Amino acid sequence: MKTTFKILATLGLVLLGQMPLQAQNKTQQKMNYVVLSKNMQQLNPILITADALAEADGMKYGKMEVVICGKTVQDIKDSPELSKLISEAQDLHVKINVCGLSLKKFGVDPNSLPSGLNVVDNGIFYSFQLQKKGYMSLTI
Repeated sequence: MKTTFKILATLGLVLLGQMPLQAQNKTQQKMNYVVLSKNMQQLNPILITADALAEADGMKYGKMEVVICGKTVQDIKDSPELSKLISEAQDLHVKINVCGLSLKKFGVDPNSLPSGLNVVDNGIFYSFQLQKKGYMSLTI
């Protein structure tokens, strides 16, 4: 009985001793974000949020990516307003992706997109892959 108790106590102490190390590793990770959006009008608020998160997170801020999906891909035009937002996104180190499946479904030629936008094959899959890597996710 004493031997069993000693083994269990030792095992418990070893496991408890590992917990602070795991917590330390989590707190040192960079905070990465992905936003899946079906509305181009949300791009400006997303960029405002990216700026606020970078300030709030400080050195822990990592990356932010935006994935544009759905019918809104038809609204992506080379306009002065969008060009300004793309430039602002680049200044904030925000990567803007466009769903290739949505482009195909709604007949939008990827070559007609303004520069600064990245096309991913499947926006939803891409978002899930980033979540697997620890990105915090929001769909709007």
